[in-house]
Amino acid sequence: MSNGHIFVGELIGTALLILLGGGVCAAVTLKKSKAHGAGWVAIAFGWGFAVMIAAYVSSSLSGAHLNPAVTLAIAVKTGQWSHVPVYLAGQIVGAMLGAFLVWITYLGQFQANEEPTLGIFSTGPEIRNPVQNLVTEIIGTLVLCIMILTEGLTPGLGLSGMGVLITALAVVGIGFSLGGPTGYAINPVRDLGPRIVHSLLPIPNKGSSDWSYAWIPVAGPLIGGALAGLLYNVAF
Repeated sequence: MSNGHIFVGELIGTALLILLGGGVCAAVTLKKSKAHGAGWVAIAFGWGFAVMIAAYVSSSLSGAHLNPAVTLAIAVKTGQWSHVPVYLAGQIVGAMLGAFLVWITYLGQFQANEEPTLGIFSTGPEIRNPVQNLVTEIIGTLVLCIMILTEGLTPGLGLSGMGVLITALAVVGIGFSLGGPTGYAINPVRDLGPRIVHSLLPIPNKGSSDWSYAWIPVAGPLIGGALAGLLYNVAF
């Protein structure tokens, strides 16, 4: 894969991921949305479907990492680091584009907004404890990344396309089982890109962008991804 294919694939895929994932958060959160109040099950499945669609679209171009933690886990596993900066660049630009498109899609609802909106764009803890929150993000991302790395142990799985579906269902499962404490970022750009966009958009009554917490959903997933790569090399 060329650097150009990687950048474009990650940009398109991550933009779709955030558009659809952030979109379900907007649908459930904003009061003038028809899906208002649909709840955690809708959010978990919405993010899973977002992963599935984004990965299917971008896999032929870039391999559909869509997540710096996944990129890091693969680099640790393989020892190949040359394309990592290109992956990261495409992912952060795509995440910001996707968040902007969520705002455009729900523009009327955002203009009528009366409550803080950061939860539509980024994650936040139910109990603010930096150590616990960081560990939660590490564990959730470790589960995601070790599952992705071990998909390659099943012959033909990636070629069949089933790997994308399995990854999407894993994201749903992580949301159900591990997402309660922090909202399961498990992806640094999924949180950081939309948080930047939230801070810039002219949303009425949008509230704080909570930059004091923002390092946790970046550092936690990166640590989890690195640990997954190390675990793979030791155990498999």
